[in-house]
Amino acid sequence: MDAEGLGWLLVPLHQLVSWGAAGAMVFGGAVPYIPQYRDIRRTQNAEGFSTYVCLVLLVANILRILFWFGRRFEAPLLWQSVVMIPTMLLMLKLCTEVRVAAELNVKRRGFADFDPQHFWHWSSFGDYVQCVLAFTGVAGCVTYLSIDSALFVESLGFLAVLTEAMLGMPQLCRNHRHQSTEGMSIKMVLMWTSGDTFKTAYFLLNGAPLQFSVCGLLQVLVDLAILGQAYVFTRHPLKPAPHAAHPASTKAL
Repeated sequence: MDAEGLGWLLVPLHQLVSWGAAGAMVFGGAVPYIPQYRDIRRTQNAEGFSTYVCLVLLVANILRILFWFGRRFEAPLLWQSVVMIPTMLLMLKLCTEVRVAAELNVKRRGFADFDPQHFWHWSSFGDYVQCVLAFTGVAGCVTYLSIDSALFVESLGFLAVLTEAMLGMPQLCRNHRHQSTEGMSIKMVLMWTSGDTFKTAYFLLNGAPLQFSVCGLLQVLVDLAILGQAYVFTRHPLKPAPHAAHPASTKAL
């Protein structure tokens, strides 16, 4: 009788934990950007955040949604992508508004200019939306025409998760180039790391496609590398050049 009573208790508890894990998967990817979004709004300075992070995540999640049409995977992973796309568009909108407001007498640059030199550095949020829609349309058409090819579908899935695994690379490169993590939210990176660790464990425990697990591990390694940069650059900050007129001149505006 005790065993039956315990089983009656464990079944709803297991269901509750499953729902919690699924909810964490759906919204956990967007939560780390809340502190970075608030920091940018508070300081009106977006220089510490690489908008190429948004590019990487937009591409990765669009490809992941298309992959779902060729090979069904768990619904929480699909809904995570649905949530991440508007999240990245909101980040792009804020960063664009802040950057354009700080630019004086700068020629307007747009997606329709097709200028590789200014790719993903446009003057209007609408240009980013046009680019995302164009990419989605082209990728969607190619997927529709090739959906019956198992090789294409598996390659699409690998490309989606590999792109997502490279999420931290723009931020890693930006930090290395400036030898500083100023303007980057440490809370965001800590949430990246914890979220990616949880996500990778979720992949392994729920039998997600192999591409998800391998690239999840790679993503955790990149997160740890960024945290390592934050530690090193904080302990050994870059000294201003001797000819600098004032230390404040070295701060990105």
